[in-house]
Amino acid sequence: MLTAQGGSSACPDADRPHRLAAQLADMIPGVATLRVSLTGPTQTWPHPHAVAKDRAGQPVELSRATAKIAARWILRVWPEADWTRPHIFDVASATLTRSDLVAGRGR
Repeated sequence: MLTAQGGSSACPDADRPHRLAAQLADMIPGVATLRVSLTGPTQTWPHPHAVAKDRAGQPVELSRATAKIAARWILRVWPEADWTRPHIFDVASATLTRSDLVAGRGR
C-alpha cells in the first residue's frame, strides 16, 4: 500500500502488495527495490519501465521484458497512484512511495 506520504488510499485488497512482492522476489533474485515510471531511458513516449536495486543500492540487471513486466504488475496494483512521477516499490515491506519522497529522506 502507499505510504502516508504517497498521498493515496490503500490498495483495496490488502494482501495484494505482499503477493506482488513475493512474485517479484522470485522473478528477480536479490532485488530490494524497484523504481517504476512511465518513461524509460530510450523511449520518447510513455511506457512502463522499472529499474531494480539490491539492498546495497547497487543495480540489479533486468532484461527489457522483465523490466516492463515488473513495472506493469506494480502499475496494476496501484492504478490510483500519480504515475506522472516515478515511484519506488520496496519489496521487503511491500510499500510504494513516490521516488521524490524517498530521495528526500536520504535513501
